[in-house]
Amino acid sequence: MVKMKLAAATPRVWLADVRKNYEQAVALLEKAESEGAKMIVFTPHFLTGATCGVLSGQKLLAEAEQKALWQLKQLSAEKGIDLVCESCSKDGLEIICACVPEMVTRYRKVKEQIAVKSSVERKVYVYCPSGYGESTADGVYAGGSLIYCNGHLLAAGERFLREGTIVFADVDTSLEPAHNQIEKEKPVTRRHPFIPEDREELAQRCDDILRIQTAGLVARMEFIKAGKAVLGISGGLDSTLALLVTCLAFDELAIPRNNIIAVTMPGLGTSNRTKGNALALMEALGVTSKEISIVAAVEQHFKDIGHDPSDRNVTYENAQARERTQILMDLANEYGAFVVGTGDMSEIALGWCTFNGDHISNYGVNCGVPKTLMREIVSHAARTRFAGACGAVLMDIVDTPVSPELIPGEGGEIGQKTEDVLGPYELHDFFLYHLVRHGRTPKEIYLEATYAFSDQYDAAAIKSCLRTFIRRFFSQQFKRSCSPEGPCVGSVSLSPRTSWPMPSDAFNTLWMDQLENL
Repeated sequence: MVKMKLAAATPRVWLADVRKNYEQAVALLEKAESEGAKMIVFTPHFLTGATCGVLSGQKLLAEAEQKALWQLKQLSAEKGIDLVCESCSKDGLEIICACVPEMVTRYRKVKEQIAVKSSVERKVYVYCPSGYGESTADGVYAGGSLIYCNGHLLAAGERFLREGTIVFADVDTSLEPAHNQIEKEKPVTRRHPFIPEDREELAQRCDDILRIQTAGLVARMEFIKAGKAVLGISGGLDSTLALLVTCLAFDELAIPRNNIIAVTMPGLGTSNRTKGNALALMEALGVTSKEISIVAAVEQHFKDIGHDPSDRNVTYENAQARERTQILMDLANEYGAFVVGTGDMSEIALGWCTFNGDHISNYGVNCGVPKTLMREIVSHAARTRFAGACGAVLMDIVDTPVSPELIPGEGGEIGQKTEDVLGPYELHDFFLYHLVRHGRTPKEIYLEATYAFSDQYDAAAIKSCLRTFIRRFFSQQFKRSCSPEGPCVGSVSLSPRTSWPMPSDAFNTLWMDQLENL
């Protein structure tokens, strides 16, 4: 038996600031010494941050990192502590130093996989993922170090903390391997691939997504030293979830919610229901509420550009979206705040947003959340974190038809329903998941969809909706290519920087030809 005390450290990172990272690493090393640890494992590139991008290739940063790492190794050697900061196998240990963004189910699956592997191989596994301070441009890094031995969890670091953490465990590195078989997970086709069928798992996923979104916004606010935020609130799902996340972020930072400037901007197509819900939600959450009508400004704009307001074309619609964005951006300047974006992943996939309108923000908290899952998250929030009077408003918002509300309705009713134009979001989310996650062909997606939705849509309706999806998914990439930063939350992401760098001028001919020949 070979026993020793092992430490797994997840420092709080200051990107590209080697001096501050070194000082914190020394403090963690001293903590490890005081606990009698003989080995300490750090997250990858903990002296610079693992998400420095092209800065990592800059000579100045690389040399500073190497010098600091050499000094730290010298110091750890003097203390009799072995320091490894990269993935490797060593003396009965498997060390995994990973820089992977937090995603729903990922951490649970990592724990399950490491538990099985450490049991089968009868080894000690140390998993040390990057944590707070890494770039939140397209993902959130939550930390959560793990130490497993022979299938047993010995230590786990808390996730989503804004300071460095370290955990310890006494481990035995002299175990012999066993010879068990690992059963592989089998994929299952489901109607709503983004939504777990098990209600407890769904609740956990909704909670995890809220935590990821909140952590991303908190990190961005801390970095830019923001104390105020501006959001446009329509009374619809997207802006509602963005406002809830912003409230959670302000609560975590102990900033009063009245520093959130929530603005409802009734226009030519705003319904009584959505306007009423927007105002009621803002009051229930205790944020600063503003109502600014865009009608006069848009009508003046129509005169300025010579547009006939009776022609309710794309100009009529987009002028309203751009006017709202101008108001939000200018209010952000007025209050020394930043604009929190509201658009969701389904809209981003379909390009169902106005370029340089609701397409733009300073940070998009919903960019990784598909529309079908968004309903579940808001419903979950209404039952848990925002119950009571606020919860009642949230549930009415969940039941409201999705609409951009840019075309007037009769008698103050909703006059424009998105799914009447685009097709059902549950189909589009199904197509999105299988195209991006699995790279499936239109034929494969069509066959899967006709099987999954056989009791709900006929084959012609599914084919028509898939045609719309492919056409828009290709033609609207130019909007995604310059989309705001925001956190990825799951296995499907459309970030042009990390996950989906698709050219904006790619032809959809192959995809359309296969679909039309079915």
